Amino acid sequence: MSLRLPKWPLSLKKTTCLVKVINAAAKRITLFLGTAALVTAVDQATKFWAEANLTGVSVPVVGELLKFRLAYNDAAAFSLGVGATWVLALISTIAVIAMLIYGPRVKTGYWALIAGFVLGGAAGNWIDRVFKAPEFFNGHVVDFIQIPFNFPIFNLADSFLVVGVILVVIQTMRGDEIGGGRAA
Repeated sequence: MSLRLPKWPLSLKKTTCLVKVINAAAKRITLFLGTAALVTAVDQATKFWAEANLTGVSVPVVGELLKFRLAYNDAAAFSLGVGATWVLALISTIAVIAMLIYGPRVKTGYWALIAGFVLGGAAGNWIDRVFKAPEFFNGHVVDFIQIPFNFPIFNLADSFLVVGVILVVIQTMRGDEIGGGRAA
C-alpha cells in the first residue's frame, strides 16, 4: 500500500486564491460597517450637541445660507410624512435590518462605502425614532440644519442617506449592478 500525497502546488494555489477572496470580502465588510458606525456616531454626536446648545436659539453659520436651529421631527426625512412616527419607526427598523443583511454582500469597496452611508443614515434616525421622546418606538428625530428656500430642517443622517441613494442611482445609471459588477 503506497501513500498518495496531494498535488501541493495546485492545492496551494486554490488555498491562496480562497484566502485572497476572504481577505477582500473582510475589507469590504469592514469598510461597510466602519462607514456605517462612523456616520451613525457623528450623526448622534451632532444631535446631542444640538440638543445641548441650540434650545430656543437660531445660530447663523454662513449668514442666511446656513443656520443651526433645533427642531424635533415626527416625520420622515426632510419633514415628509408628519404624524406617522410609529409607522416610520417600523419602516426604519426594516431598512436597518435589510441593510445589515445586504451590506456585507457588496462586491466592491465603492459599494461598501455607499451601503455604509445608507445604513449609517438610516441607523442615525432609527435611534431617534425608537429611543427618543416622547416614547419608545414613537420618538422624534432631532433636526438642526436649516438652509433657505423654505427647505425643511434636516440632520446629518438625512444627508448621508440622501447622498447614498443618489450614489446608488448614479452608479446604476453608469451600468453598475447594485452591489457591484456590470449590468448585462
